[in-house]
Amino acid sequence: MFNIAEGMYGIGREAQVPALLDAYRIPYTFSDPLVMSLTLDKGMTKRVLRDAGVPTSDFFVAARAEDAARVHFAPPYFIKPVAEGTGKGITPASIVRDQAKLSAGVAGLLAAYRQPVLIEPYLSGREFTVGIVGTGDKARALGSMEIVLLGKAEQGVYSYVNKENCEELVEYRVALADDDPLVAESERIALAAWRVLGCRDGGRIDIRCDGEGRPQFMEVNPLAGIHPEHSDLPIICTKMKIPYRRLIEEIVASAATRVGR
Repeated sequence: MFNIAEGMYGIGREAQVPALLDAYRIPYTFSDPLVMSLTLDKGMTKRVLRDAGVPTSDFFVAARAEDAARVHFAPPYFIKPVAEGTGKGITPASIVRDQAKLSAGVAGLLAAYRQPVLIEPYLSGREFTVGIVGTGDKARALGSMEIVLLGKAEQGVYSYVNKENCEELVEYRVALADDDPLVAESERIALAAWRVLGCRDGGRIDIRCDGEGRPQFMEVNPLAGIHPEHSDLPIICTKMKIPYRRLIEEIVASAATRVGR
């Protein structure tokens, strides 16, 4: 089964259909329930990768507004819901430059999304998204693109508004590992994270550089959108001259290795 289903509710919503398919022994594409549940929780994902030695920025997960007083690193901060996607909850207000305002920012996200808030140091450097196909040692980077905000975009942050209006506000620029050592390092980090987490078949990993230009793991999407024109993974393939049909074939081929086990 080509599974691109996502449930409606709960932090395990992306794991619901894979769990049912496993229960009925129906082979399917993309990652298993454990991976889907883990990776939707950005804090838990970063804990696993940090322990495995994959570069990721410092972080703190706040379940209450008063927890913000316990953050152990200095501003500026970046705050977002711990288990959302597509830029939900991310606005220019996600950048908090004054520690005195951190608690109020956390309180606003807690009220709006009713889930813990991930607090990280604000990463001011370049941002890439890396497309990946395959599983385990056979996983490979299809290519990368750099997220470049245009003049009318909400600056400093790849926000929900910027994503929803990307045609006018964002340039997706081809980023080649052979031409740019920073891109090569970002792809190395992305593949290391993909393998540590046990992701399968295809997806994306987002990388952003800190103020000193060091790439850091940000997020993984093991159930990436595959709309041929509007989803990031197919956009990367288009820019790398990889036909959409070939992308689907590689995803299915990776999943097919598990059939009959």
